[in-house]
Amino acid sequence: MTGSIAYLGYGLAAIGPGIGIGLIFAAYINGVARQPEARGMLQTIAFTGMALTEALAILGLVFAFVFK
Repeated sequence: MTGSIAYLGYGLAAIGPGIGIGLIFAAYINGVARQPEARGMLQTIAFTGMALTEALAILGLVFAFVFK
């Protein structure tokens, strides 16, 4: 059997950011449903959190290629 375990590690590491993005937008939808006038502020925070969470997934992909 040949291959690299790094790709399996990335697949497992992508689960965390996927769950994180789901939780971020669930909280965003809940906050907007409770207080619609705070939509603008919550949207900025939600997209910032999504960008940081997605950066972790991209970093995991880079490490999978670097440490193969």
